[in-house]
Amino acid sequence: MSVEMWTAVSSGVVGVASAAAAAWSGRAARKTRRDHRRDDFTVVTDRMEKEIGRQAERLDELEETTTRQAARLEGAGVAITYLIDRVRGLTTWVRAAGLEPPAAAPIPERAREFIDNDV
Repeated sequence: MSVEMWTAVSSGVVGVASAAAAAWSGRAARKTRRDHRRDDFTVVTDRMEKEIGRQAERLDELEETTTRQAARLEGAGVAITYLIDRVRGLTTWVRAAGLEPPAAAPIPERAREFIDNDV
């Protein structure tokens, strides 16, 4: 074999080796299905964590609102109890004076279930 032949063969071997190395590095550089699934899982879990955090904040807001409303209802209940006792006391005083209290206005439909009309 001549020198030119050895040069041609060695060039061919180097070319094949370069092509194999390029193919192997390209294959190694691309993501596998498992990598894609892991990345998808990471994205989904990140979104879920954000949504859970948002829902937790919303739940805290709702609990705070519920606490404020419960306090207002309790205060309204105390006020209504006081007013009922006051009206009963005035009615008793008017009747003790020998008078009759004026007739009450009709009870609104929405209020009927909450009022025990024994005055």
